[in-house]
Amino acid sequence: MKTAILTAVLFVSMPAFAFAQDECYSNAKDQASMDQCADAAFKKSDKQLNELYKQIEARLKDDADTKKLLIQAQRDWAKFRDAECDFQTAGAAGGSMMPMLVAQCMGGLTQSRVEAFEGYLNCKEGDMSCPIPAAAAP
Repeated sequence: MKTAILTAVLFVSMPAFAFAQDECYSNAKDQASMDQCADAAFKKSDKQLNELYKQIEARLKDDADTKKLLIQAQRDWAKFRDAECDFQTAGAAGGSMMPMLVAQCMGGLTQSRVEAFEGYLNCKEGDMSCPIPAAAAP
């Protein structure tokens, strides 16, 4: 029963199309290989997030108060991400799938944050709901 639940969590946390499109998972022959695939995907999303964060920070260079809010929000978000993934994967605690499930959770939440950051970086001039200034015109 526990295996069935963990398998269901795996498929919910990583859409089926990702398996078909991701050569890493297609070539994975064992759990350790799938762990490596999940970790590599998370690291790729995390790198993308850090690059976007730096771009946002640069746009806020003249607004110390909003920059402080960004820093605090990102710290709080990272704590949330870690706690959420601990919660989501509690059923797999001690199991061989645990590292993969944690990495998939962290990757998914990080990708959502990437999308939010991309939205911030594409705000239109005068958008008062956007916390950062629009990009300077070329």
